[in-house]
Amino acid sequence: MTLCCAVSEAAITKNNQLMKTTTTLKALALCTAMSFNLTGFAQKAPKGGLKISDELIGIFFEDISNSADGGLNAELVQNGSFEFNPTMRDGWGPATAWTFQRPGHSAGYINFATDSPLNANNPTYMRIHAERVGHYYDFDGWTGVGLLNNGYNGMNVKAGENYDFSVFFRNRDKGDKPVRVVLTGKDKKVLAEHTFTVQGNEWKKYSATLTASEACPNASLQILVLETGELDVDMVSLMPQNTFKGHGLRKDLVESLQALHPKFMRFPGGCVVHGGGDGFWNTYRWKTTVGPKEQRKALKNTWGYCQSMGLGYYEYFQLCEDLNMQPVPILPCGVSCQGVNGGWGMKGQAQKVVPMSEMDEWVQDALDLIEWANGDVTTKWGKVRAEAGHPKPFGLKYLAVGNENWGKEYVERLELFTKAIRAKYPEIQIIGSSGPYSGGEWFDELWPEMKRLGVDLVDEHFYSNETFFERNADRYDNYDRNSKTKVFAGEYACHGSNGRKYNHFNAAIVEAAFMTGMERNADVVHMTAYAPLLAHVEGWQWRPDLIWFDNLNTMKTCSYYVQQLFSSNKGAEVIDVTMDGKPVAGKEGQNMLYASAVKDHDGSYIVKIVNLSNYAQTVYIDMKGVPGGAQFSSAEVTTLHSDNAMADNIFTPDAVVPVTKDVDLRPVPRPDEWWTMGVRVLEDGTNSLMQTIDGRTFAVYRFRL
Repeated sequence: MTLCCAVSEAAITKNNQLMKTTTTLKALALCTAMSFNLTGFAQKAPKGGLKISDELIGIFFEDISNSADGGLNAELVQNGSFEFNPTMRDGWGPATAWTFQRPGHSAGYINFATDSPLNANNPTYMRIHAERVGHYYDFDGWTGVGLLNNGYNGMNVKAGENYDFSVFFRNRDKGDKPVRVVLTGKDKKVLAEHTFTVQGNEWKKYSATLTASEACPNASLQILVLETGELDVDMVSLMPQNTFKGHGLRKDLVESLQALHPKFMRFPGGCVVHGGGDGFWNTYRWKTTVGPKEQRKALKNTWGYCQSMGLGYYEYFQLCEDLNMQPVPILPCGVSCQGVNGGWGMKGQAQKVVPMSEMDEWVQDALDLIEWANGDVTTKWGKVRAEAGHPKPFGLKYLAVGNENWGKEYVERLELFTKAIRAKYPEIQIIGSSGPYSGGEWFDELWPEMKRLGVDLVDEHFYSNETFFERNADRYDNYDRNSKTKVFAGEYACHGSNGRKYNHFNAAIVEAAFMTGMERNADVVHMTAYAPLLAHVEGWQWRPDLIWFDNLNTMKTCSYYVQQLFSSNKGAEVIDVTMDGKPVAGKEGQNMLYASAVKDHDGSYIVKIVNLSNYAQTVYIDMKGVPGGAQFSSAEVTTLHSDNAMADNIFTPDAVVPVTKDVDLRPVPRPDEWWTMGVRVLEDGTNSLMQTIDGRTFAVYRFRL
């Protein structure tokens, strides 16, 4: 059974009229072009067609560019634990995001203290010394001495919505101490307030709900001591009640992820997993991120700012469950980040390693994570999960060990993980690394080692320019189809040539061309994810990114819509696509055309075609040999197109968005009217559909027979 598409070599649109050319007649006469074979890769494919992985399209989350705090984590207070940059290696340390307030004739000062802390993971807190409490008549009766927090470039609050405030106070004086909490807006206007009576000389949690009287995109939170004396403050939080499913994540950002229909999420990094390249002092350890938030350990990450861990492993797994995604956690492997301090240019000379004699703890972390995610509530770590509010197991299926690592030090440590996990949890699929590059010496050394160790997937990364994506749509056509070890394209994105690392349309459409090759090779490529996922427009370290945002808005890039179109039209079974017996991958004689096709669960056919040329091309979609191919019952096409290759959706939101329309299925009056768009009957009685695809266009056709 075949589908056949004939593609003209130079059908050009001018003034919206299709012009006849001799090359089009030649293509029509020869009927050379694309054939779609339902049995997949001929003799190499399993009977019944090539099945597509359920997890082919997913997302990769790394806390970079304020993706977590100030982004996905709905928490409005920045550095509420006063632990930011606790090593004091740079930045303002515990003072980050806080300013001292003493209005009017008030007097006092603040200092950081560590004696008798709330807990060992949060040793630093703020001490307010109120020496004289004055009155500030211009601010609605504001008195007191205390602190102000602006959040992340201001706190976005909405009129009438509720915000849960919580804090740990300790009164260092006898008697009670009144403390006023104020949410303020423009011109110091009070939007909401609450006064606590702090009692006793021990740490105690205080909570209140603040309801904003009006909207303000850059509000501030103030904590004011109303009587003289000393007050200790720690773990300040202001959380909107209106979060995604009430789970503490920013609603509009999660809804943007939900609209991608991702089937897995890889987290928490990236380079974040290993921390800096100068040791393991800021390596990400999952056990410090799953308990009560006041007991979690803040961590300065690779990208130069501190993570509060308000978004930790518990929240990652909860998000995966909420969006019906498979969680794909990455654990550190006992080898430091090899991509910093010159590591990528020194073949491992910059890396530090945990001695093999000390690796048991690191391997045990992996076994404990699996127990935490999947174990019964009677197990040690299953009980921890249940106490956090999730007695039902999360159903962990995948576990990655290491990120962009290479060398014998990595391989011998990965072998320890692999043997231990296989012995206790043989059902878990293990993901290994192929290094930081898409090829080369380290890549070539690692793949045989990954197969020897028997890992289930190898994590390939490629951040490359347009030429790479245009020329490598056939990258996976010649991979070993008999190997049990499959590909996980865990990080990729087009980085424009000449340093133009922008989210422009041209980058997105060449990514679409490359993705047709990954979909075509679904027996080799099991999982894929664009990277990075999120970036705050006022605090980023990397570009391009899939979704940009500020405190008010979410901006979906052109690449976002490419990912969405592939994910929404993934299908269940690959249909082979060839032109003159070769994959349609933009090679010589293929007119910069790229294509893949699938059959969906409901029996419909989906054909994805990318035209990277600058001119329109005519495509014939023949249903020859397909059961039911004698008649189209319905057809629609979704296109992503821009006349401006540099168009983006960040500075001009929604400048480029997909457009869906029905396909005209009216019959062509006469077979020789080749220039007429529509359906014509072939010699065997089946139908052929003639379509024109504009230049620089990604088109997704869905047919029902």
